[in-house]
Amino acid sequence: MMEQKICDDIGLIKKLKLPGVHVCEECIKTGGKWVHLRTCQTCGVTLCCDYSPNQHMTQHYLQSHHKVIISAEQGERWLWCYKHEIIVEY
Repeated sequence: MMEQKICDDIGLIKKLKLPGVHVCEECIKTGGKWVHLRTCQTCGVTLCCDYSPNQHMTQHYLQSHHKVIISAEQGERWLWCYKHEIIVEY
């Protein structure tokens, strides 16, 4: 089995922050719609993905510099580091 490349930012994650609710907190405020959800591993906020019209999670990263997210979608088990553009399954 090939070893996955892990960046330092993903390597620092010891316990995953899981979504509390399965909604984009920003889309709810504005009446927007989302496609998929992601949860920030720094602050725990759950926001919409880049396939969603408002791309709230990427906006969150650009403003906060919180680098690592997980998919909040049932059955998906991966982390993504915006800074290093690395995805790691868990």
